[in-house]
Amino acid sequence: MTTTQPLTTEEAAEAGLLPASHWQNEPLPEDEDDDGASTIGSFVSSTASLSESIFKYRTIHGRTYHSEIGNADSWEPNDAAHIDAMEIAHHNHMIAIGHKLYLSPLEKDKVQKVLDIGTGAGSWAIDFADEFPNAGVIGTDITPIQPSWVPPNCKFELEDCNAEWTWPDNTFDFIHCRMMFGVVTNWYDLFRQAYRTSKPGGWVESFVSCTTFMSDDGTVKANSAMSQWAKVWNAGGEKTGRTFMIYDHDLQQKGMEKAGFVDITVKEFYIPVGVWHKDKELAEKGIWWKMTIEADLEGYLNYIFNVVMGWTPEETAVYAKHLRKEMNDPKIHAYFKARTVYGRKPHPDEVPESN
Repeated sequence: MTTTQPLTTEEAAEAGLLPASHWQNEPLPEDEDDDGASTIGSFVSSTASLSESIFKYRTIHGRTYHSEIGNADSWEPNDAAHIDAMEIAHHNHMIAIGHKLYLSPLEKDKVQKVLDIGTGAGSWAIDFADEFPNAGVIGTDITPIQPSWVPPNCKFELEDCNAEWTWPDNTFDFIHCRMMFGVVTNWYDLFRQAYRTSKPGGWVESFVSCTTFMSDDGTVKANSAMSQWAKVWNAGGEKTGRTFMIYDHDLQQKGMEKAGFVDITVKEFYIPVGVWHKDKELAEKGIWWKMTIEADLEGYLNYIFNVVMGWTPEETAVYAKHLRKEMNDPKIHAYFKARTVYGRKPHPDEVPESN
C-alpha cells in the first residue's frame, strides 16, 4: 500500500475522528484483567518454512508484512501470530453464516474447479477440498503463508486479485472470496474478472462484514472506542484507495449485477459483539467474533492505525485496551451487520443479445 500523509486536523474532524492522544487521557478500570478473553491460547501453525532469500518481508513495528511489489500489498501481517488468528477467524466466519463453508446452491457432483481468492492461511480452501474430494481447489494470495500438508486436490498459487487474472475464460465452477475489505482496489473489476473466469452456470460468492458497531439501546456511546472503530478503518481505506465500506456501499450486489450475474441472492446477518446476548446462537456468534478480534488485535490495528493514520504504537496500544474493555462489558449491547452475496453466470442462451 502506498503510504500517505496523516489526515489534517480539519479532515479528521470532518470524519468524526478523535485524536489518537484522546485514549491516553481516558481512564481505564483497574480491577479487571486487561486481556479479557484474549488469552485463549494459540493454534499450532503448520505453515511451511520459506527461505528469506526467496521471500523478503517488510517489518513494521515488529510485525512482518508482504513486500510491496507493484499493486500487490496487504494491511494484515503475515507472521505466525497472525496466521494463528486467521485460523480462529476462519471458524468464526463459518459460524457467522450458520456453521457453513458456503451458501451458494452448489451441485456437489458438478463442481470440478474452484477458486478461493485471498485465501490467507488457506483454511477455507483446505476444508472445501475435503468436502469436495473430486474438485480441484486453488487458493490464491499475494503472500505464501499456506501450509504444505494439504488435501491432494488442493493447491495454492501466488496471485494478485487486483491484477488481470491469468486463468482462461470459463474455468471455474465456483469462485469464493471472504472478508476482502481493505484489499480490493476496484470491486466492479473484481466481479468482472470473476464473471469472465466462471463457467456458464458457475457461482461466485462473497462474504463481508460492516465495520460499524451499533446498539439499539444507546450503550455504544458516542466517542467510545467501539464508535471510533469504523471511523478510523473507513478513513484508512479512503487514504489507501482500498475501501473498508463494501457493506455500506453494497458493492457485492452492485458489482455482480454490473458484471452480468443472475440469480443474485443476498443474505444478511446480525452479529452481536461480546458476551451480552441471551439467545444461544447469537451469543455464540458474539463470543467468536470477539475472540477473533482479540486473537491478534494489535496485528489488525498496526498498519492502518500506525502507518496509514499516523498513530504511534503507544497510542494504538492504549486504544486497544479501551476496545477490549468495551467488548468484554456485558452492559454494552454492540452488534454489527454482515452480508453474503452469491450469483450465477448465465448460460449463453440466457444472455440477451446486445443491440
